[in-house]
This record gives sequence, C-alpha cells and structure tokens, in this order.
Amino acid sequence: MNAGRTARERARAELTDEIKAVARRQLATVGAEALSLRAISRELGMVSSALYRYFASRDELLTALIIDAYNALGAAAEEAATAGDPVEEWLAIYAAVRGWARSYPQEYALIYGSPISGYQAPQTTVEPASRVPLVLLGLLQRAQAAGRLAVPDDAPEPEGLLAHQTEVLRALAPDVPPALLVRAVIVWTQLFGMISFELFGQLVGSMDPADEFFASTARQMAAFAGLR
Repeated sequence: MNAGRTARERARAELTDEIKAVARRQLATVGAEALSLRAISRELGMVSSALYRYFASRDELLTALIIDAYNALGAAAEEAATAGDPVEEWLAIYAAVRGWARSYPQEYALIYGSPISGYQAPQTTVEPASRVPLVLLGLLQRAQAAGRLAVPDDAPEPEGLLAHQTEVLRALAPDVPPALLVRAVIVWTQLFGMISFELFGQLVGSMDPADEFFASTARQMAAFAGLR
C-alpha cells in the first residue's frame, strides 16, 4: 500500500514538472499574459479537465512558476555567498544573479518584468522573493562582525518612514547600522534595475555589451553599502 502511494506521488510529481516545463516554453513564445492551461494540456496529450487536477487555474500555475523562479535565483545567489572576502563575495553574488537572469530571461521577466493583468501574487511568493536580499543582508552582517563594514560619511541617518522600515530590517541584520540598512535596500533595487535595463534592451547603444559596466557598478555598490 505504501509503495503504491509512493509510486502515485512520484508519477504526480513527474507530471507536475512536465506541466511546468511546457508552461515555461509558453512563457518564451507567447508570454505570461497568454499562458493557457488548454494549450498546455494539448501539448501534453491530456484532456484539459485532467490538467486542472494539478493546477486549478492559470493563476495557480503562474504562482508555482514564480515561486520556482525566485527559488532558483535565490539558490544562485546563496551558492555565490562563500563567506570569503566581503567585497569579492559581493561581486560574486552580483555576478551570479546577473548570470541566472541572462540564462533564464523568460523566468526573470516573470518575476521582475511587467505585471500580469488580473494576477495577484499570493503571500506564498514572499519568502522565495526574499532570498536574494537576505543573502545581501547576511553578507553585510558578517562584514560588520569582521570589521569590514563602515558607514560612509555621506550616509544620512534614516528618518520618518525610513526609520520605521529599518527597524524591520534590523531584525534580520541587527548589527548593521541603520544608515547602511537603507543603503542595502537601495543597492538591492539598483541591482535588479540594472539587470532589467540590460535584458530589456535599455543599454543598447550606450553600455552594451554590459560586462565591464556591470562589474564596475557592482564594485561601486559594494562601497556604497559600506563594504571595506
């Protein structure tokens, strides 16, 4: 009986992976807006009613793909965090995030591209989406412990709303000075803004190819975040 259940569970997991693989191919050809459970079921040779036993709606499938993408990106950043020299580790994390985005542009666009009409991401996406910023905060926390973090002279103390938000961040990196917690958010948004500019063609004619620009900016952002 247990073996039978295990076999059924394994078969369900394999078909779930197949469904998501076909959905990712659809992302590359028609985009998230046109993702269709019926088209996926046709490609898999399934009746559409059978596919709905795996994903009850397009939005449920989108959520699964989004969580997978965030987790894959987070894993790439975590693997680059080798707890070595803080600046070199920072550069490695930046390079890993960019490398993943360039290797999987459709999945990157799913999580950092245009909003999908009618789709509201559920709370279950928050934890996977937090993995990259948590890697950066963890690095700053370790750098502070090692004496490799310093508040630049031009870094103002947070006030008002920023002060409230840094209290939230301090629970994650309690030893990092509040002024640098604000800068951590700035560099996090800058990282993905820079990658989006590259992937979506905004650097063509100015900083394309972007390898040297990206590496230089990553090093400047390390200094901006207080790494020494």
